[in-house]
Amino acid sequence: MARNVEHGLRPIAEVARDLDLSESFLEPYGRDKAKVRLEATDALGRKPGKLILVSAITPTPAGEGKTTTSIGLAQGLRRIGKRAALALRQPSMGPVFGRKGGATGGGASKLEPSNTINLQFTGDFHAITAAHNLLAAAIDNRLHFRDTDLDPTRVMWKRVLDMNDRALRHILVGLGGRSQGIPRESGFDITAASEVMAILCLADSRQDLRARLDRILVGFTKANEPVLAKQLKVVGSMAAILNEAIQPNLVQSTESVPAFVHGGPFANIAHGCNSVVATKMALGLADYAVTEAGFAFDLGGEKFFDLKCRSAGLNPAAVVIVATIRALKMHGGVALSSTSEPDPAAVERGLVNLAAHLDSAAFFGKPIVVAINQFGTDTPEELGVVHEYCHDRGVGCATANVFGQGGAGAVELAEKVVEAAAAPEAPLKTLYELDWPAEKKIEEIARVMYGAAGVSIQQEAESKLKKARRLGYGDLPICMAKTQDSLSDNPKLRGRPKGFTVHVRDVEIAAGAGFLVALTGELMRMPGLPERPAAERIDVDAEGRITGLS
Repeated sequence: MARNVEHGLRPIAEVARDLDLSESFLEPYGRDKAKVRLEATDALGRKPGKLILVSAITPTPAGEGKTTTSIGLAQGLRRIGKRAALALRQPSMGPVFGRKGGATGGGASKLEPSNTINLQFTGDFHAITAAHNLLAAAIDNRLHFRDTDLDPTRVMWKRVLDMNDRALRHILVGLGGRSQGIPRESGFDITAASEVMAILCLADSRQDLRARLDRILVGFTKANEPVLAKQLKVVGSMAAILNEAIQPNLVQSTESVPAFVHGGPFANIAHGCNSVVATKMALGLADYAVTEAGFAFDLGGEKFFDLKCRSAGLNPAAVVIVATIRALKMHGGVALSSTSEPDPAAVERGLVNLAAHLDSAAFFGKPIVVAINQFGTDTPEELGVVHEYCHDRGVGCATANVFGQGGAGAVELAEKVVEAAAAPEAPLKTLYELDWPAEKKIEEIARVMYGAAGVSIQQEAESKLKKARRLGYGDLPICMAKTQDSLSDNPKLRGRPKGFTVHVRDVEIAAGAGFLVALTGELMRMPGLPERPAAERIDVDAEGRITGLS
């Protein structure tokens, strides 16, 4: 059951004042959350703070706690007298009702009001869904009235829904006679995978948002010429729907650290970072802005540097890699049911996965700190294995009890992060040059980030890459869509697989977001619910209190 702390929260205007943020820049949504006007950062004119990127080892069912650690770190920074703010993503209701049951941190390191954030919050996801589906409706309307050269068989723009629903992956629309539209195949993606989500998160202004929406590639004519969203003449309406949604949301942690929660793309099927405007707002208002990149460093971390930082001109001062003893045991071959049993040897075997992500992060030339998100079952011997390994590599390491102790349990981690971030700033380094062929970019990501022996680009994907070059999209960066459960594209391979090939089965042109999506393995952009979804244990009592939402 989620801890109900809503009545103990500080008014959001007080939280804003901790950042010298005037109430005149706030659009309150009740007493505990607010939208922040985009002009707020420029009004203060402060020198931007230091950006701290939090990522993790490859996820396992044993849990890593990247968000919990990010929140705990920010609270730890505050404990040592630093002015800190969080810049995080909003949870998608798909995973909330699917496997996670909530994604706002946990224990003493949590975002509040957590239930509201986990569910409908300020309506941003609904706005993104509506804007996306308005374009889809406009496409079918033009097809119905035969007022377009768009080929019905070459429409690429699906619909979206912020829910896990495997039955909607492949659908037929327009059935029921001439008055119901033009029959064609289509489908649904989850809202987190929407290109509109990516656009909102990468746009740095309303003008940039509108320009990116104009550039969305929705399909092709029978002559194989591109059709852009601006040709459907509803981009102005889409921008109007997103007018409030582009403004970051301000909430607080359990220890009242200001948190800008905005956007929510997944790192396995999208670029996995919160919005540029929220990150820049946190940087402009705090001395340390703690943000995270979804899933492990091979996915979220790489995209943070190669997509978000390259596009927005950001440059992290330090990288934190989160690991747990339990997860390292699973990478060392231990079953989930046995991860609470002491086993230093399994931890040592599982270090190969941590090593892979440290190697990947080191490529970008930023100071790295390993954060061990501590569980009650961890033994001193097991913790010692990780600390000794990091010491031998020359990497900072701190055990953090952020779930149980909040900021007090992250003081050592905060001190090590401050020390790491004090190093002279190095220029932003990216993995590849934009003028490289797309195939070479994909191979570089697979080789350096995943440790792949090679890449197999299947015929459909190769055809799409040739089309992208023909249309002038060849210089776009790459957004890899890959399973989060393995460094490879096979979710069953834990640890640090060797000698594998990454299979690219398809490519999508996200012209508005500004990248090419390379789809690998069997990854789905519309997840399904598990056999026993978290939705089955969530309820509301007679007083309106939500239970079962962790």
